[in-house]
Amino acid sequence: MSKWFRRKREEESSRPEAGGEAEAQQTDRTGTETEEPEVENSRQVDPDHSSGFFLYMRQRLSKTRQSLSGRIDRLMLGKKEIDEDALEELEEVLITSDLGVDTTRKLMAALEDKLHRRELADADRLRLHLKDEIRRLLAVEARSMEVSADKPFVVMAVGVNGVGKTTTLAKLAHHYQRAGLKAMLVAADTFRAAAVDQLARWSERAGADLVKQRSGADPAAVVFDGMDAARARGVDVVLIDTAGRLHTKVNLMEELKKVKRVISRQMPAAPHEILLILDATTGQNAISQVRLFHQELEVSGLVLTKLDGTAKGGIVVGICQETQIPIRFIGLGEGLDDLKEFNVDQFVNALF
Repeated sequence: MSKWFRRKREEESSRPEAGGEAEAQQTDRTGTETEEPEVENSRQVDPDHSSGFFLYMRQRLSKTRQSLSGRIDRLMLGKKEIDEDALEELEEVLITSDLGVDTTRKLMAALEDKLHRRELADADRLRLHLKDEIRRLLAVEARSMEVSADKPFVVMAVGVNGVGKTTTLAKLAHHYQRAGLKAMLVAADTFRAAAVDQLARWSERAGADLVKQRSGADPAAVVFDGMDAARARGVDVVLIDTAGRLHTKVNLMEELKKVKRVISRQMPAAPHEILLILDATTGQNAISQVRLFHQELEVSGLVLTKLDGTAKGGIVVGICQETQIPIRFIGLGEGLDDLKEFNVDQFVNALF
């Protein structure tokens, strides 16, 4: 057990009962949300232009960068050499930046090994090795999402309420349309009266076809019609929106399994991708969502939304390390162009 964990355990065991004020002070001391916001260049950049993409990523991930690399910079300021005490302080920064306990332990074990081998001569070397270790944890092997000759390519999106499934699928439709492919959205979220209307508005913005039925219709029946329509219209990509549900509700998960079976009966290789949409602002809770959805549906990829609005972006590293499910896309804003394919090098460089 590291010094940081031992110290925390001792503090907790000796701490007297505290009221709300004391708890608030503790949050201020270890939390990431109390950091002063970093001032970023507010000028607009073109994310599709190679010279502007790095600045775009850097701007959109500014809160997480301030929480993680900004705190590391302040921690290492003035240190002429790296020792065990410095690594102990770094450990606390990583944990409170939402990388998670298990992920932090793996990172610290690698850094401690390099310290003993005298490979951490100074703060610059520490940052370099930390970047390399984070990059290694993020590099989860993933199958291709390219559309093959056996069309349509079918993507089924799942997740809990409020994570942004509908808007994410519309942005994904826009992504494929821009690549010259014909995309279709299927409104299988029939429980919320406003869900179909919302998807209809987004489909118009994205320029994608839409298959829908009345509110309250059987989601599996909507998907069945959608698959038929996709073949008839020569669609390249089918994107299926499902109702948000608690991952702990057995009957609702069974309904998702039914939708998956309907897709497979019409096209044995489909769905080619089951994307779990996660709200990055939920932090460590996202990992439990991944485990439960994956157990029931065999999730093949993840999408992290709202990364531009949170200091908890370190959860990206924890999710990859603990679940070994690849992150396919990240949401960096509200515009149609703000859903980006996840690239390990770009993400790490933008954070540091």
